[in-house]
Amino acid sequence: MVLKIHEERNPRTGNQMTVISNIKHNPQVIEKLAKKLKSSCGAGGHIEGKTITIQGSHTKKVEKILKKEGFDTDVK
Repeated sequence: MVLKIHEERNPRTGNQMTVISNIKHNPQVIEKLAKKLKSSCGAGGHIEGKTITIQGSHTKKVEKILKKEGFDTDVK
């Protein structure tokens, strides 16, 4: 399973956000992962289905954390 990481702009505010998608785990695992990513990046964020969104530009940091957790990543 490869998690896709990319950055995009929030359509409402225009601010950068880091998006992690293609997560194939149950909601409890996704919540734990989101909490860890948000605290490590020192930023807010939220979960939408199987996608985690972190406020700000944190692609490299998120990729490093996910690889440490044993996930394969694809950065765009």
